[in-house]
Amino acid sequence: MEQGQPKAFPVHWEQFHRDARALAWRLASQGEWKAIVCITRGGLVPAAIVARELGIRMIETVCIASYHDYENQGSLQVIKPVDPAVIGLDGGDGAGVLVIDDLVDTGRTTAAVREMLPKAHYATVYAKPKGRPQVDTFITEVSQDTWIYFPWDMGLTFQPPLTKDDA
Repeated sequence: MEQGQPKAFPVHWEQFHRDARALAWRLASQGEWKAIVCITRGGLVPAAIVARELGIRMIETVCIASYHDYENQGSLQVIKPVDPAVIGLDGGDGAGVLVIDDLVDTGRTTAAVREMLPKAHYATVYAKPKGRPQVDTFITEVSQDTWIYFPWDMGLTFQPPLTKDDA
């Protein structure tokens, strides 16, 4: 593998579902959750799984775009903020609210949502070292130079080997 080349970490549906359920198990004993705010788009799937497992019916979205070309993180763009009714729960600071995302990478997106809901509990399925301090709960840490291929982003295609066979 060439120096500096990103590592690929493909995640299939079964693994993602297992990891999202493990996140729910960790969260089950950490509080009484009044609502989930999922960071779209990646947070939609784990939020649905966590909501089912924990019996949470109030689900809201915050829509933030940071990956504009699926490869490079650019400027943050808040497309839709959190609904004021959800922000108003328990004093308007996010207490009792779970914020769910699939991944924390640099932590920039999570930091932007923390400004909206400073006392919410932030949980992701996967975490990279730069973003890990921004979340309260996560399941799996991957290296910063790893690109996670989520099941909703993949199709079945040939994968070249890591090294070339000169034979």
